[in-house]
Amino acid sequence: YDGSDIKNRNGDNVRIDPEGRGSLDVNAYVLGVIWVSEVKILGGNYGFQIYPAFTDNTLEVPILGLDQSVSTGFTDLYVQPINLGWQTDRADFIAGLGVYAPTSNYEPGGSDNLGLGMWSFEFFAGTTIYFDDARTWHFATTAWYETHTDKKDTDIRVGDILTLEGGLGKSFLDGALSVGAAYYAQWKITEDDLGELERPNGPGLGKHRVYGVGPELTRPLATKKTLYGFLNARYFWDFGAESTLEGNTFVLTLTFPIPSVPLQ
Repeated sequence: YDGSDIKNRNGDNVRIDPEGRGSLDVNAYVLGVIWVSEVKILGGNYGFQIYPAFTDNTLEVPILGLDQSVSTGFTDLYVQPINLGWQTDRADFIAGLGVYAPTSNYEPGGSDNLGLGMWSFEFFAGTTIYFDDARTWHFATTAWYETHTDKKDTDIRVGDILTLEGGLGKSFLDGALSVGAAYYAQWKITEDDLGELERPNGPGLGKHRVYGVGPELTRPLATKKTLYGFLNARYFWDFGAESTLEGNTFVLTLTFPIPSVPLQ
């Protein structure tokens, strides 16, 4: 993620530096294990997911003499203890619960925090709809509603967040290639509770929102006899941001089924 603009509640740039210099760069490296069982709950297959991750960040504001980096380290652990999936001829559905556990270092006001110092719980549900019998045209969307506990050693609580993400795609070459457009939209639904801190006045920050859109490509990693995995690449351009950063995001994902899938 490369964020070079800070937007206020009116969507205007906040200029700490009159020349507009400054940026925030964040890199994350995530490992995930996804297990899907034959156990049925409410008619859907039960699954479990866990994602240990590492992250870093670099903040640069030349006019303030800031060129600060945080070394790569373990960030908060993400787990989906409940993931349910249903399949029909023309649509797939998912629903469940995700949890961010504050497993990384966090201190109020710290300059080297890699975690957020709070528990977060997100409830999600989504669908992928197929427009033809061969499932070559598809549209997906998933909604995530996120709520939080107080931050460590403070009475500050982040407001609830609603996120939508998905995309429209087309598969070619008997499913050997899929291209399309991906999107996301995020809104803060409730105000942050700053506890004893005084809320700033003026046209500063409020409940944030941001949208993103960009291309997406999925390519199987296979021989004629065996499917070994999938490579997915997405690039988002942010727009319409208020009370948050606006920038660009690149996501590269490799997925490997265990065991590999025979094609013949």
